[in-house]
Amino acid sequence: MNESNPTPFSTGKFLFEYTNPEAVFIPEDFTDEHRMIMESAAEFMEQEVVPAEARIENHDYGLLVEFIRQAGELGLLGADIPEAYGGLELDKVSSMIIGEAVAKQPSFSITMSGHAGIGSLPIVFFGNDKQKRKYLPGIAAGTQITAYCLTEPSSGTDALSIGTTAKLAEDGQHYVLNGQKQFITNAGFADIFIVYAKIDGKHFSAFIVERDTEGLLLGTEENKMGLRGTSTRSIILEDCRIPTENLLGEAGKGHLIAFNILNFGRLKLAAGSLGLSKEVISISVKYAKERKQFNQPLSSFPLIKNKLADMNILTYALESMVYRTAGLIDQQLQALDPHPQTYVSEMMKAASEYALEASVNKVFASETIQHIADEAVQIHGGYGYTKEYRIEQIYRDVRIFRIFEGTNEINRLLIPKQIIKKVRTPLQIADDFAKLMKEAAALKHPEAPAGTSALDREKHFIMLARKHFQLAIGHAITKYAEEIDSQQEIAAALSEMAILIYAMESIWLRTNRRVDRLGEEKAVHSVQMTQVFCYESMIKIRDLTENVIMNEVPELYTMLSAMNPIRSAAGINTFLLKRSIADRLAEKEKYIV
Repeated sequence: MNESNPTPFSTGKFLFEYTNPEAVFIPEDFTDEHRMIMESAAEFMEQEVVPAEARIENHDYGLLVEFIRQAGELGLLGADIPEAYGGLELDKVSSMIIGEAVAKQPSFSITMSGHAGIGSLPIVFFGNDKQKRKYLPGIAAGTQITAYCLTEPSSGTDALSIGTTAKLAEDGQHYVLNGQKQFITNAGFADIFIVYAKIDGKHFSAFIVERDTEGLLLGTEENKMGLRGTSTRSIILEDCRIPTENLLGEAGKGHLIAFNILNFGRLKLAAGSLGLSKEVISISVKYAKERKQFNQPLSSFPLIKNKLADMNILTYALESMVYRTAGLIDQQLQALDPHPQTYVSEMMKAASEYALEASVNKVFASETIQHIADEAVQIHGGYGYTKEYRIEQIYRDVRIFRIFEGTNEINRLLIPKQIIKKVRTPLQIADDFAKLMKEAAALKHPEAPAGTSALDREKHFIMLARKHFQLAIGHAITKYAEEIDSQQEIAAALSEMAILIYAMESIWLRTNRRVDRLGEEKAVHSVQMTQVFCYESMIKIRDLTENVIMNEVPELYTMLSAMNPIRSAAGINTFLLKRSIADRLAEKEKYIV
């Protein structure tokens, strides 16, 4: 594959083709409007929400509802809602900016996301004009709060196995719903519930259910590990009569609503994880400077520096991924005609193009914030284990992120399926594999570049990473063919490789642009973070490839040996690079780029 001839980006192509740095959106591309949105949301959080954190965590749901209404007045709830229905109809970058900014208080952030994200988007994308006019203005204003009701006691990841039923009543004007939903965010105060049920026990469908519907009952509040400020209850439906006009979308097509909406939920979760990662870094570096051991601040010890630097590097990669993905969706949407009646359905189709990238973002983001929160507790030592320090609460709060919006395990199984479905057919993958095997036989292996740019080596790593992935997936497809779904360990390994490659390329593309704009000296810490991340990721990808191949094809081991990233790593001293990054962090006392 020719690395010098960039092609237009579409889903998953990052695994097989070079991407032009000028083709991607980076945070440095924020417009004045983007920055104003960020400032408005951040000011709201700092002045109103964060100071009331203790009340929120003590279940003051009245205050939480009031904050949602204030967010509505500021326009923070209407980013994804069309102007014709009371929203602001902003781009997806703006939506991610809002998600990042409100993440400082996780319980409020999840409440708001459950309302303005997965709770409202089913109506935005699949509602008819009458439904949109009835519900969306109140949702955008925060005067009507939504809840998304999919999970059941016996069906979580396997959403299509739900037991809730809907039956057309004798009058032909109502559906009668029976069943139970579990772990429903915002249930305690929601006005509108998006409920999934099977018509006649067969046809998976979605319904809009209003709070005052007779037969809708609420369970008690769940006593949760974290996010204790959110309302989480079960929903019990006992002969709930729902007007037929409240059927959302088409009967039997509810799976299209459920799964497409989850793609947006995954991206918003990634944005929230990004904002909270930055918050935890700030908390941790300030504590590390203030806390002294052996008459020295913790921030001066190399092992603490290593932790702080890793936290910042992961966040830089995540930030690059989140806004790159939002930019890709915006590029798709900009190509649509905004006036035809089909615009909304076409918008949903364009946005769903990046389901693979949504899963990649979700897994990387949730595991990044989990790692960062864990390291923050470690930096705080015993104090991090006490409720006196915020980090204890954040540590508990973020654990659910790996379960929300489809567990990370199910997302890891989805990624290879998306690759085979949308990016490369099994036949094309096998053809790629055959070409690479010929390279192995001829010993035509890529050598490290002799370029002068600080990022040439990292570009080479990304190319090596692609070849490793193509070898691994090619071998898996060749060996297992249609049975690859049953090889979950291999699917997870392939997913991990895809996630790392997207992260490597995203961070490299962004840093490349930063160097072009600022010069290497001013972008030095971005360069250092890119060097560390790409090198360490490449080592992981090499090991994952070997695990997938499992000593079965000697020719592949010959090729892997020739492509050993260590050969290209002369001059990389990750210890020193991380110390430099940590020193800059200590100086700024917040996330740096």
